[in-house]
Amino acid sequence: MADRDIDILVSGGGIAGLIAAAAFGAGGHRVLCVDPAPPVTDEGAAGADLRTTAFLQPSADLLARIGLWDRLAPFATPLQVMKIVDAGGAEPTPRLTRAFDAADISDRPFGWNLPNWLLRREIAARLAELPGVEFRPGTATVGLTVREDAALVRLASGNVNGSGGAQTVAARLVVAADGRNSPVREMLGIGARTIRYGQKALAFAVTHDRPHDNVSTEVHRSGGPFTLVPLPDREGRHASAVVWMERGPEIARLRALPRDVFQAELNARSAGVLGQLTQATGLTEWPIISQIADRFTGPRTALVAEAAHVVPPIGAQGLNMSLADIAALAELMQDDPGNAAALDRFDRARRPEALLRVMGIDALNRASMVGLRPLRDIRAAALGGLYALSPVRRTLMRAGLGTR
Repeated sequence: MADRDIDILVSGGGIAGLIAAAAFGAGGHRVLCVDPAPPVTDEGAAGADLRTTAFLQPSADLLARIGLWDRLAPFATPLQVMKIVDAGGAEPTPRLTRAFDAADISDRPFGWNLPNWLLRREIAARLAELPGVEFRPGTATVGLTVREDAALVRLASGNVNGSGGAQTVAARLVVAADGRNSPVREMLGIGARTIRYGQKALAFAVTHDRPHDNVSTEVHRSGGPFTLVPLPDREGRHASAVVWMERGPEIARLRALPRDVFQAELNARSAGVLGQLTQATGLTEWPIISQIADRFTGPRTALVAEAAHVVPPIGAQGLNMSLADIAALAELMQDDPGNAAALDRFDRARRPEALLRVMGIDALNRASMVGLRPLRDIRAAALGGLYALSPVRRTLMRAGLGTR
């Protein structure tokens, strides 16, 4: 027997889970969002997520529909141009630079960049405004039993092992937004295919001499891309977020360097595209994988975000794929959350699309990792050829946005 009946249980209080709760709450549903960990909403706090998220146009449109964009827009930095730089191997200067301007296909920027810690703060504040929505950090999903009319979800507060308070809720729909190692996915017995690259990524903020001019830049050399994403000025200096992907041993070496030596390597890796870079925050590190679940639904349950798919951080695809999941699911579940026919439509719509993007980003990541000179030359030639063909370039930009 359940202690409480609700429409939607969102398991996972990361950015995707919080947005899912806001989307269903804005649709008038009774929503409970739970996560084992409290959100860290201060850049300087221990455990703060120093990554940033670039919301592409379709994602920004979803945020506007559910009442989030007005809250986020004052903090957002537009991404007007996506620049790709092929820096070769040990060469000190770029061999090839190509820019993709959103003005070629739209009167709006490609997207807008925001820090993850700030997103958590602002989205949680939005949830507090929505009637019928509760965000309960410090609470874990520890059991799932599916009936025909609802899913019984056992929650444990306090310690994740269940030694704190316990409650069972009956939810018409469970949304698993609980990460790449999703407990809900495991409870359902849904497998996932995983590709490991032996890569990790460092995320941090930098200040720099030259203005970024709302240009996001990916520098390809070997080991993985080095990406600079525009941020608002920081203490009067131009600022960008960095995602630096390399093989695991190289990341370990970089993290062990004294700060001045690390900064010298940072500037060498950036190919000087923004002038002198200065590290402005601590480092966040995480492993790079590709992953896709064998299916995106179970009885009364839908997988979204990294519970369903994981991609390397290339082309701002990860969270934007997640928001496409949430937009589709919220529309399909508006009238009758959890019904089997709508869940089947969600799986048939989202999994093939996600699989294509996982495969495409996997290929891009492997191309970025190559170290042998002949393969780097092929990569540079392919990039130059794609850019030279205007119809192909526009098609690729629209595909990157998730539009047609």
